[in-house]
Amino acid sequence: MTRPDLRALTPAALVTLANRGLVKRAVKELDAGIVPTLDLAEDGTLTGRFADGSEAVLPAGAGFDGARCSCGAVGTCRHRVGLVVAYQRRHPAAELVVTSPGAITDDELAAAFGNRALTAARRVHSAGYSARIRRPTPADPVAEVELSACTVRFLVPGELGYVHTEASEAKREQTIVLAVWAFRAADESAPEMPEVQLDVGGTGTRSTSGLESTLEVADRLLLEGAADAGPVLLASLDRVRADLEAAQLRWPSEAVAELAAQLGFHRSRSAHYRARRFAELLAELHARHRAALSGASPRSRVLGTDEPGETPLRRVRLTSLGCRISGVPGERVAEVYFADARTASVLVLRRTWPVGDGEKRTGHDLASQRVNGTSLLGLAGSNVVSESAYRSASRVLRLASARVAQTTTTPVGDSWARLPSPLVVRDYRAFAAEIAALPPRLIRPRVAAELVRVLRVAEVRRVTYHPGDQRLDAEVTDDLGTPARVSAHYSEYRPGALDALAAALSAGPRYLSGAVQHAHNSLLIDPIAVLTAEGLTHPDLAPDDHPVSLPLAPAPTPDALTSALDLLAQAAHQGLLHTHDADAFTQAAAALNAAGYPAAATALTPFADALTTRTDLTQTWLTAQLRLLLTSPPS
Repeated sequence: MTRPDLRALTPAALVTLANRGLVKRAVKELDAGIVPTLDLAEDGTLTGRFADGSEAVLPAGAGFDGARCSCGAVGTCRHRVGLVVAYQRRHPAAELVVTSPGAITDDELAAAFGNRALTAARRVHSAGYSARIRRPTPADPVAEVELSACTVRFLVPGELGYVHTEASEAKREQTIVLAVWAFRAADESAPEMPEVQLDVGGTGTRSTSGLESTLEVADRLLLEGAADAGPVLLASLDRVRADLEAAQLRWPSEAVAELAAQLGFHRSRSAHYRARRFAELLAELHARHRAALSGASPRSRVLGTDEPGETPLRRVRLTSLGCRISGVPGERVAEVYFADARTASVLVLRRTWPVGDGEKRTGHDLASQRVNGTSLLGLAGSNVVSESAYRSASRVLRLASARVAQTTTTPVGDSWARLPSPLVVRDYRAFAAEIAALPPRLIRPRVAAELVRVLRVAEVRRVTYHPGDQRLDAEVTDDLGTPARVSAHYSEYRPGALDALAAALSAGPRYLSGAVQHAHNSLLIDPIAVLTAEGLTHPDLAPDDHPVSLPLAPAPTPDALTSALDLLAQAAHQGLLHTHDADAFTQAAAALNAAGYPAAATALTPFADALTTRTDLTQTWLTAQLRLLLTSPPS
């Protein structure tokens, strides 16, 4: 008798189940001749006895989680890992038969997890959920399903005991069932596609989006404007948000919450208020409604119907990508970005500090502030291992302070180079095409740091400074010579950032992290951190004491798209009922046409006419706003 499940475990799969350090140690000991005695019982139970007296046991059918060891270690230990590696050396893997997890039956799922897990999964299935399926291949036999809250990986074909997910113990079995059903749906609808995104379950095409009452409130707000929004409208927003949350329409609910926050900022005269953002949020609600009815994009992706409010993560290993500092008078915000290599996603940890009147508190001042037991600067340059992490629907990370002892940090070192390809951009042209193929930002999932990536830098060609915009620009290239633009603006909350960034770019960076956009058929990068031979540079946390002399760039020409969007935003701010300057929009349409945007000009002209006739104000504004947002580069 043999254990085909252990023979099928690849080194990468074993690292996923344990960790790289334990696997390296086990291999090192075996290479040194410290080999356990092995005993395989008739029922398939494998026992290993080690020279230090420890005894590790791997029962058949229980998977790696079912292993036990007498050494007393909590969780995975080197003996359990060493037992697997020793067995594999004695019984090398045969040719692996790749199978789809969709072939696993519901009876097998019930036998492994019980009917309770299936019942919970059926409730999610009835509502519908989104999944991205990556099929196994002979070269990479691990099947993978990316759900909204976690990723499920089938490390050994057909074996439910070797499924890895970062979901908590309470949700683990349910998510595995949902992943099997997602593969089953993919096998039926797209059996030949190596990777597919689809909606699973649900009730199919619907005649309503669930946003109808929300749009009525949004349209009243558009007509009256942020400037005149009274308590009745604010109460209506609170009501529709509660209804959206109850219906699990996560993305529209978050948009309404942000809309209400913008109104609150305006009423309190806070610098957080942005008229452009207020207008974008009104357009987003209509865009999601239209997309949900059209069926062009998966309904769950547009509305967030399968997103839990917050998901506890079983055990995560995260790599920091740097820190961004922002703020308004009276408040500073730090956002630390973390890459989760196992799910190829980026999470954001946020912290806010109050600032007194007249107090100047910059990113450098915040660098020494403690966050979960570590300085902000230390956390921004660390690998983090945590068993007390929670992830929100929008991928915001929370580390539970009550269990901080279960969170450890180590320096990032060269971890960026080892991140998987979805997180590291090495081909700028290919990634630009990938971003361009995405659905419009208005209807994509509301995920924080959606396009934050690490970029491989082969060369920095030039660095310039635009004094009028207080902006630093640089051109970097990948190994193929494809250029991308790095662009960073000055902020009084991070006054040393541009100088530190210029110095790091001049030092010959190997990698840089940043929020990436597609602009004019290439990449535009808002930088977060830079990795040079000297280590990580965090521009936002740098002191303002190392001025760098930079060549000045020519003054920019006026942007017709930006000017038109500003006009539309001002109309929404003051309310369409209170907007009368049709000539300004007629002139903006002419400027768009002259700048080479005839479709945008055509969309804007009817709103200018509506301001004269005082009819159809809402729909003509919305058409113009959506067209210009889809035409302009992402904001």
